[in-house]
Amino acid sequence: MRYFDDLSVGETIALGRTSVSEDEILAFARDFDPQPFHIDPEAAAASIYGGLIASGWHTCGLYMRLLATGFLNDTASLGSPGIDELRWPRPVRPGDELTGRLEILEVRASASRPDRGIVKSRGVMTNAAGDEVLTCVATNFVGREPEA
Repeated sequence: MRYFDDLSVGETIALGRTSVSEDEILAFARDFDPQPFHIDPEAAAASIYGGLIASGWHTCGLYMRLLATGFLNDTASLGSPGIDELRWPRPVRPGDELTGRLEILEVRASASRPDRGIVKSRGVMTNAAGDEVLTCVATNFVGREPEA
């Protein structure tokens, strides 16, 4: 288990890899983001994207899975008050293999709650070509190691 005091500014954490299929893109989009370039391969081919792309919100879900399994589940995570910045610089396409990483930008002890700290981080997800497909800056609360 990692605690607040185990994290340091500049640290980069590899979050792992995932891939996305056309079926997954279509299923997510039908349920949550039914725009033509997400749910209709023919319409997507005629769009500015030249083919089917994943919803940005699907991309967020893929990143969140990597963040949870690659960092949060092994850390004394206490949740998050939110995301300060979220970008989708390039689309995610069927068959893309995606890699996530997290960089710690800031760590500070909570002034009002001594049992935790506040961690600001930058998350990045890239495709196999190394192109960024998601970037975000977020804040998390992380517990301090309990005293013995």
